Amino acid sequence: MRPTGMRKPIRPSTTESDESLMVLMQRGEATAFELLLQRYRQRLFGFLSRRASPQRAEDLFQETWLRVVRARESFDPARRFSTWLFQIANNLCRDSARRSALEAREQAQLQSLPAAEARAGAATLDAKLDAQQRLAGLPERLREVLVLRYFEDLGEREIAEIVGVPPGTVKSRLHAAVRALRGETEEHDVIY
Repeated sequence: MRPTGMRKPIRPSTTESDESLMVLMQRGEATAFELLLQRYRQRLFGFLSRRASPQRAEDLFQETWLRVVRARESFDPARRFSTWLFQIANNLCRDSARRSALEAREQAQLQSLPAAEARAGAATLDAKLDAQQRLAGLPERLREVLVLRYFEDLGEREIAEIVGVPPGTVKSRLHAAVRALRGETEEHDVIY
C-alpha cells in the first residue's frame, strides 16, 4: 500500500522514531510510510478487529491508512504518532458504528411494517432524502428564509429583521425557494 504521489526515497533507518518517519513522509519519502505500516499493522488491525466485524475491520484498516496519507501534512511532530493514528482509527470506528446502528434501525422499522406499508415507508424515506438534498442545494439566501419560516415558524417581519432585508424581499425569496424545491424554476430564476 504505497501512497500515490510519493517519490522513491532514500531509505530511512528502521530506528527512526514514528514522528521522524512522519516528517519524512511529509517530505514525500514513501519508505517512511512503509515502515510505519509495518510497525503498526498488527496492533492497529487488532484494535479494529475488537471494534468491528473482520470484513469491516479490514475496510477500517485501509481507511485509517488512507486518512494518514491524506492528512500527513497536518500531523504535528510534537504529538505522538501512535496517539494520532489511533484517534483516526477510533473516530472511523465511531462513525461506522453510528452508520450501522442507523441502518439497522431503519431496516428494523421497514421489516416491522406490512409489505405495503414498508414500500410506502421506503418511498417516504426517499422523499425525505430528496427534500434534504434539494434544500441543501438551494442558495444560502433562499435556504435561510425557508428554514426560518417553515422550521423555526417565524413570520416574514421577524425573518426580515434577522436577515437584514425588507419583508417584500423575504416574501420573494420564500416564493423562489418553494418553487426551487418543487423543481418549478430554472437556475437563472433564483436571483433574489
